[in-house]
Amino acid sequence: MTLPIYTLPLILGNTAFTGIVITISLIILIIIALVKTAKIVPQRQAHVIERLGKYHRTLEAGFHILIPFIDRVAYRHSLKEVAIDVPPQMCITKDNIAIEIDGILYMQVLDPKLASYGIENYYYAASQLAQTTLRSEIGKLELDKTFEERDTMNASVITALDKASEPWGLKITRYEIANIKPPQSVQDALEKQMRAERERRSQIALSEGAREAQINVAEGQKQETIKYSEAQKLKQINEAEGKAKEIELLAAATAQGIRQIAFAIEQPGGKEAVNLRIAEQYVLQFGNLAKQSNTMIIPANLSDIGGTVASLAKVLDQLNVKNPSTSPHS
Repeated sequence: MTLPIYTLPLILGNTAFTGIVITISLIILIIIALVKTAKIVPQRQAHVIERLGKYHRTLEAGFHILIPFIDRVAYRHSLKEVAIDVPPQMCITKDNIAIEIDGILYMQVLDPKLASYGIENYYYAASQLAQTTLRSEIGKLELDKTFEERDTMNASVITALDKASEPWGLKITRYEIANIKPPQSVQDALEKQMRAERERRSQIALSEGAREAQINVAEGQKQETIKYSEAQKLKQINEAEGKAKEIELLAAATAQGIRQIAFAIEQPGGKEAVNLRIAEQYVLQFGNLAKQSNTMIIPANLSDIGGTVASLAKVLDQLNVKNPSTSPHS
Protein backbone atom coordinates (compact mmCIF):
# COMPACT_ATOMS: atom_id res chain seq x y z
CA MET A 1 0.00 0.00 0.00
CA THR A 2 1.41 3.34 -0.96
CA LEU A 3 0.65 6.50 1.08
CA PRO A 4 -0.01 9.73 -0.65
CA ILE A 5 2.86 12.18 -0.88
CA TYR A 6 0.95 14.97 0.97
CA THR A 7 0.68 12.78 4.13
CA LEU A 8 4.45 12.47 4.62
CA PRO A 9 4.96 15.88 6.39
CA LEU A 10 2.07 15.17 8.75
CA ILE A 11 3.55 11.83 9.76
CA LEU A 12 7.01 13.31 10.18
CA GLY A 13 5.57 16.12 12.33
CA ASN A 14 3.73 13.74 14.64
CA THR A 15 6.89 11.69 15.10
CA ALA A 16 8.94 14.77 16.10
CA PHE A 17 6.28 15.91 18.58
CA THR A 18 6.13 12.46 20.15
CA GLY A 19 9.90 12.45 20.52
CA ILE A 20 9.85 15.82 22.28
CA VAL A 21 7.17 14.64 24.68
CA ILE A 22 9.11 11.49 25.45
CA THR A 23 12.29 13.51 26.03
CA ILE A 24 10.54 15.91 28.41
CA SER A 25 8.97 13.01 30.28
CA LEU A 26 12.35 11.34 30.66
CA ILE A 27 13.85 14.58 31.99
CA ILE A 28 11.02 15.00 34.50
CA LEU A 29 11.40 11.36 35.54
CA ILE A 30 15.13 11.81 36.01
CA ILE A 31 14.56 14.96 38.13
CA ILE A 32 12.01 13.17 40.31
CA ALA A 33 14.37 10.23 40.68
CA LEU A 34 17.18 12.58 41.71
CA VAL A 35 14.94 14.35 44.19
CA LYS A 36 13.87 11.07 45.71
CA THR A 37 17.40 9.67 45.61
CA ALA A 38 19.35 12.56 47.16
CA LYS A 39 18.21 13.65 50.62
CA ILE A 40 19.74 16.40 52.80
CA VAL A 41 18.83 16.34 56.51
CA PRO A 42 19.26 19.69 58.40
CA GLN A 43 21.13 19.96 61.70
CA ARG A 44 19.24 18.84 64.84
CA GLN A 45 16.69 16.91 62.78
CA ALA A 46 16.12 13.22 62.09
CA HIS A 47 14.24 11.54 59.25
CA VAL A 48 12.74 8.06 59.57
CA ILE A 49 13.07 6.04 56.31
CA GLU A 50 10.68 3.26 55.34
CA ARG A 51 11.53 0.77 52.60
CA LEU A 52 8.46 -0.73 50.97
CA GLY A 53 6.35 0.34 53.97
CA LYS A 54 8.69 -1.07 56.64
CA TYR A 55 11.09 0.79 58.90
CA HIS A 56 14.54 0.81 57.37
CA ARG A 57 16.75 3.34 59.12
CA THR A 58 16.97 6.83 60.66
CA LEU A 59 18.81 9.55 58.81
CA GLU A 60 20.79 12.04 60.86
CA ALA A 61 22.03 15.46 59.75
CA GLY A 62 23.91 15.38 56.42
CA PHE A 63 23.62 14.14 52.82
CA HIS A 64 22.09 10.75 52.11
CA ILE A 65 21.25 8.60 48.99
CA LEU A 66 17.94 6.73 48.82
CA ILE A 67 16.54 4.22 46.36
CA PRO A 68 13.84 6.07 44.43
CA PHE A 69 10.30 4.74 44.60
CA ILE A 70 11.41 2.17 47.18
CA ASP A 71 12.68 4.26 50.07
CA ARG A 72 10.63 7.16 51.39
CA VAL A 73 10.78 9.63 54.30
CA ALA A 74 7.94 8.57 56.57
CA TYR A 75 8.51 10.89 59.58
CA ARG A 76 10.48 14.03 60.28
CA HIS A 77 11.42 14.89 63.87
CA SER A 78 13.12 17.89 65.45
CA LEU A 79 15.70 16.94 68.08
CA LYS A 80 15.50 20.36 69.73
CA GLU A 81 13.78 20.95 73.06
CA VAL A 82 10.16 21.93 72.39
CA ALA A 83 7.81 23.93 74.61
CA ILE A 84 4.17 22.88 74.58
CA ASP A 85 1.41 25.04 76.03
CA VAL A 86 -0.83 22.88 78.23
CA PRO A 87 -4.39 24.28 77.88
CA PRO A 88 -6.18 25.65 80.98
CA GLN A 89 -8.32 23.18 82.89
CA MET A 90 -10.54 23.19 85.96
CA CYS A 91 -9.21 21.29 88.97
CA ILE A 92 -10.86 20.58 92.33
CA THR A 93 -8.73 21.06 95.45
CA LYS A 94 -8.92 18.99 98.60
CA ASP A 95 -11.22 21.57 100.21
CA ASN A 96 -13.60 21.44 97.17
CA ILE A 97 -12.57 24.71 95.51
CA ALA A 98 -12.58 24.78 91.69
CA ILE A 99 -9.54 26.53 90.26
CA GLU A 100 -8.37 27.09 86.71
CA ILE A 101 -4.77 26.13 86.07
CA ASP A 102 -2.50 25.88 83.05
CA GLY A 103 1.17 25.22 82.41
CA ILE A 104 4.03 24.80 79.97
CA LEU A 105 5.63 21.45 79.16
CA TYR A 106 9.19 21.09 77.83
CA MET A 107 10.18 17.91 76.00
CA GLN A 108 12.80 16.56 73.61
CA VAL A 109 12.85 13.64 71.14
CA LEU A 110 15.65 11.22 71.99
CA ASP A 111 14.69 8.22 69.83
CA PRO A 112 13.05 9.15 66.48
CA LYS A 113 12.03 5.54 65.80
CA LEU A 114 10.08 5.22 69.06
CA ALA A 115 8.60 8.68 68.58
CA SER A 116 7.35 7.56 65.14
CA TYR A 117 5.98 4.14 65.98
CA GLY A 118 5.51 4.23 69.77
CA ILE A 119 2.56 6.63 69.75
CA GLU A 120 0.44 8.40 67.17
CA ASN A 121 0.80 11.99 68.48
CA TYR A 122 3.18 12.39 71.37
CA TYR A 123 2.48 16.15 71.70
CA TYR A 124 -1.19 15.51 72.39
CA ALA A 125 -0.46 12.50 74.59
CA ALA A 126 2.07 14.41 76.73
CA SER A 127 -0.30 17.36 77.12
CA GLN A 128 -3.19 15.13 78.19
CA LEU A 129 -1.06 13.17 80.61
CA ALA A 130 0.23 16.40 82.14
CA GLN A 131 -3.35 17.59 82.69
CA THR A 132 -4.51 14.37 84.31
CA THR A 133 -1.47 14.18 86.58
CA LEU A 134 -1.92 17.81 87.58
CA ARG A 135 -5.58 17.23 88.44
CA SER A 136 -4.55 14.33 90.64
CA GLU A 137 -1.93 16.41 92.45
CA ILE A 138 -4.27 19.38 92.92
CA GLY A 139 -6.84 17.06 94.51
CA LYS A 140 -4.35 16.23 97.26
CA LEU A 141 -3.82 19.85 98.33
CA GLU A 142 -5.93 22.56 99.87
CA LEU A 143 -6.33 25.89 98.11
CA ASP A 144 -3.76 27.73 100.24
CA LYS A 145 -1.18 25.03 99.62
CA THR A 146 -1.54 25.13 95.84
CA PHE A 147 0.22 28.50 95.76
CA GLU A 148 3.05 27.22 97.98
CA GLU A 149 3.58 23.73 96.51
CA ARG A 150 4.21 24.64 92.86
CA ASP A 151 7.64 23.07 92.84
CA THR A 152 6.27 19.84 94.34
CA MET A 153 3.47 19.66 91.76
CA ASN A 154 5.90 20.38 88.91
CA ALA A 155 8.18 17.58 90.09
CA SER A 156 5.24 15.16 90.35
CA VAL A 157 4.12 15.91 86.78
CA ILE A 158 7.66 15.47 85.45
CA THR A 159 8.04 12.14 87.25
CA ALA A 160 4.74 10.78 85.86
CA LEU A 161 5.45 11.99 82.33
CA ASP A 162 9.01 10.68 82.36
CA LYS A 163 7.84 7.15 83.13
CA ALA A 164 5.06 7.23 80.55
CA SER A 165 7.11 8.87 77.79
CA GLU A 166 10.03 6.45 77.91
CA PRO A 167 8.37 4.03 75.35
CA TRP A 168 7.69 7.07 73.15
CA GLY A 169 11.35 8.00 72.81
CA LEU A 170 10.79 11.32 74.59
CA LYS A 171 12.52 13.08 77.45
CA ILE A 172 10.38 15.40 79.59
CA THR A 173 12.85 18.03 80.76
CA ARG A 174 10.59 20.19 82.92
CA TYR A 175 7.05 21.35 83.59
CA GLU A 176 6.07 24.78 84.91
CA ILE A 177 2.67 25.86 86.22
CA ALA A 178 1.90 29.16 84.50
CA ASN A 179 -1.26 30.44 86.21
CA ILE A 180 -3.53 29.44 89.07
CA LYS A 181 -6.84 31.25 88.93
CA PRO A 182 -9.33 30.64 91.75
CA PRO A 183 -13.01 31.73 91.52
CA GLN A 184 -13.83 35.42 91.93
CA SER A 185 -15.44 34.86 95.32
CA VAL A 186 -12.33 33.11 96.55
CA GLN A 187 -10.18 35.90 95.14
CA ASP A 188 -12.23 38.47 97.05
CA ALA A 189 -11.89 36.44 100.25
CA LEU A 190 -8.15 36.09 99.70
CA GLU A 191 -7.82 39.83 99.13
CA LYS A 192 -9.69 40.55 102.37
CA GLN A 193 -7.52 38.04 104.18
CA MET A 194 -4.37 39.56 102.76
CA ARG A 195 -5.59 43.06 103.67
CA ALA A 196 -6.28 41.93 107.24
CA GLU A 197 -2.89 40.25 107.36
CA ARG A 198 -1.19 43.42 106.18
CA GLU A 199 -3.05 45.48 108.79
CA ARG A 200 -2.08 42.98 111.49
CA ARG A 201 1.56 43.16 110.43
CA SER A 202 1.34 46.94 110.41
CA GLN A 203 -0.05 46.98 113.96
CA ILE A 204 2.64 44.56 115.08
CA ALA A 205 5.31 46.69 113.47
CA LEU A 206 3.94 49.82 115.17
CA SER A 207 3.77 48.10 118.57
CA GLU A 208 7.26 46.73 118.16
CA GLY A 209 8.47 50.20 117.20
CA ALA A 210 6.81 51.72 120.29
CA ARG A 211 8.28 48.98 122.46
CA GLU A 212 11.73 49.56 121.04
CA ALA A 213 11.33 53.31 121.60
CA GLN A 214 10.35 52.75 125.24
CA ILE A 215 13.24 50.36 125.71
CA ASN A 216 15.62 52.91 124.21
CA VAL A 217 14.24 55.68 126.43
CA ALA A 218 14.52 53.47 129.54
CA GLU A 219 18.02 52.43 128.54
CA GLY A 220 18.94 56.08 128.06
CA GLN A 221 17.54 56.99 131.47
CA LYS A 222 19.40 54.08 133.02
CA GLN A 223 22.66 55.15 131.42
CA GLU A 224 21.99 58.73 132.51
CA THR A 225 21.38 57.64 136.10
CA ILE A 226 24.52 55.50 136.10
CA LYS A 227 26.61 58.32 134.65
CA TYR A 228 25.13 60.80 137.15
CA SER A 229 25.82 58.47 140.10
CA GLU A 230 29.35 57.89 138.88
CA ALA A 231 29.84 61.64 138.57
CA GLN A 232 28.43 62.16 142.09
CA LYS A 233 30.75 59.46 143.40
CA LEU A 234 33.75 61.05 141.75
CA LYS A 235 32.63 64.43 143.08
CA GLN A 236 32.34 63.08 146.66
CA ILE A 237 35.68 61.31 146.31
CA ASN A 238 37.31 64.49 145.08
CA GLU A 239 35.67 66.54 147.84
CA ALA A 240 36.74 63.98 150.47
CA GLU A 241 40.27 63.95 149.10
CA GLY A 242 40.24 67.74 149.13
CA LYS A 243 38.98 67.87 152.72
CA ALA A 244 41.52 65.24 153.77
CA LYS A 245 44.26 67.22 152.10
CA GLU A 246 42.94 70.39 153.74
CA ILE A 247 42.90 68.74 157.18
CA GLU A 248 46.36 67.34 156.60
CA LEU A 249 47.74 70.71 155.55
CA LEU A 250 45.93 72.47 158.42
CA ALA A 251 47.27 69.96 160.92
CA ALA A 252 50.76 70.34 159.52
CA ALA A 253 50.47 74.14 159.69
CA THR A 254 49.10 73.99 163.25
CA ALA A 255 51.90 71.67 164.32
CA GLN A 256 54.43 73.95 162.70
CA GLY A 257 52.89 76.98 164.46
CA ILE A 258 52.95 75.20 167.82
CA ARG A 259 56.59 74.26 167.30
CA GLN A 260 57.44 77.85 166.49
CA ILE A 261 55.54 79.11 169.59
CA ALA A 262 57.34 76.59 171.79
CA PHE A 263 60.69 77.68 170.35
CA ALA A 264 59.78 81.31 170.91
CA ILE A 265 58.85 80.60 174.53
CA GLU A 266 62.30 79.13 175.19
CA GLN A 267 63.95 82.33 174.05
CA PRO A 268 64.82 85.04 176.62
CA GLY A 269 61.66 86.96 177.59
CA GLY A 270 59.43 84.34 175.99
CA LYS A 271 57.75 83.23 179.19
CA GLU A 272 56.90 86.81 180.19
CA ALA A 273 55.38 87.39 176.76
CA VAL A 274 53.29 84.25 177.09
CA ASN A 275 52.09 85.27 180.55
CA LEU A 276 51.06 88.64 179.20
CA ARG A 277 49.27 87.08 176.23
CA ILE A 278 47.38 84.67 178.48
CA ALA A 279 46.30 87.49 180.73
CA GLU A 280 45.05 89.50 177.75
CA GLN A 281 43.08 86.57 176.32
CA TYR A 282 41.65 85.77 179.75
CA VAL A 283 40.33 89.28 180.24
CA LEU A 284 39.09 89.50 176.61
CA GLN A 285 37.19 86.22 176.69
CA PHE A 286 35.67 86.97 180.08
CA GLY A 287 34.45 90.29 178.73
CA ASN A 288 32.91 88.58 175.65
CA LEU A 289 31.16 86.11 177.90
CA ALA A 290 29.56 88.98 179.78
CA LYS A 291 28.29 90.52 176.54
CA GLN A 292 26.69 87.34 175.13
CA SER A 293 24.66 86.22 178.20
CA ASN A 294 22.71 87.92 180.96
CA THR A 295 23.61 85.12 183.34
CA MET A 296 27.25 84.53 184.31
CA ILE A 297 29.06 82.11 186.56
CA ILE A 298 31.91 84.02 188.17
CA PRO A 299 34.86 81.97 189.39
CA ALA A 300 35.83 82.35 193.07
CA ASN A 301 39.30 83.59 192.24
CA LEU A 302 38.24 86.14 189.66
CA SER A 303 40.47 88.77 191.20
CA ASP A 304 43.47 86.51 191.15
CA ILE A 305 44.36 86.86 187.45
CA GLY A 306 48.01 86.57 188.22
CA GLY A 307 47.49 83.22 189.88
CA THR A 308 45.65 81.94 186.85
CA VAL A 309 48.38 83.13 184.56
CA ALA A 310 51.00 81.56 186.82
CA SER A 311 49.16 78.22 186.67
CA LEU A 312 49.13 78.30 182.88
CA ALA A 313 52.79 79.21 182.82
CA LYS A 314 53.51 76.25 185.03
CA VAL A 315 51.76 73.99 182.57
CA LEU A 316 53.92 75.35 179.78
CA ASP A 317 57.04 74.71 181.84
CA GLN A 318 56.01 71.10 182.35
CA LEU A 319 55.49 70.69 178.61
CA ASN A 320 58.90 72.10 177.93
CA VAL A 321 60.48 69.69 180.40
CA LYS A 322 58.82 66.76 178.62
CA ASN A 323 59.90 67.98 175.14
CA PRO A 324 63.26 69.71 175.70
CA SER A 325 64.32 69.28 172.04
CA THR A 326 61.27 71.00 170.51
CA SER A 327 62.29 73.50 167.86
CA PRO A 328 60.45 75.14 164.91
CA HIS A 329 62.50 73.17 162.38
CA SER A 330 62.10 69.68 163.78
